Amino acid sequence: MQKGQYKLSKRTKNQLSLQVLKKFRIIYGSIRQQFREIEHACGVTGSQLWILQEVNKAPGIGVSELSSRLSIHQSTGSQLVEKLVARGFITKERSREDQRRVGLQVTDVASKLLKNAPGPAEGILPEALQALPESALLALDESLIAVIGQLRIHDDKFADRPLSDL
Repeated sequence: MQKGQYKLSKRTKNQLSLQVLKKFRIIYGSIRQQFREIEHACGVTGSQLWILQEVNKAPGIGVSELSSRLSIHQSTGSQLVEKLVARGFITKERSREDQRRVGLQVTDVASKLLKNAPGPAEGILPEALQALPESALLALDESLIAVIGQLRIHDDKFADRPLSDL
């Protein structure tokens, strides 16, 4: 044991684990509530709203860079973009310099949607994580690695999917 740490009784450890579980529920429930509010207000999912925001900030962005900004798999990003194209929120334009490159643009309809959308578009969890001090973020990362290591079942593919799509 490290300095300042002590061993908890089995009952105290059980109570503490239940307190931590409740905190996960608060986080998960709060995230779901925000996604429901976005969908109700805008008619798009949270991940679609985040995509629209990123394309609006960087007109001409490609699907690869967009997916990287959202920390999702490129195929997931491509599927989300296609849904937004089909609904008339995003247009695709081939680059004049490189015909293989396709840039994305938001439409006027999407611009209006973004002006009235509840924020943050990236979601309340990414916003909260960005606000944490680096030391707390590093400690949380290590702790979550330990939690994932204790799971009997875990699927790493979920790491590349937007929270609103889980």
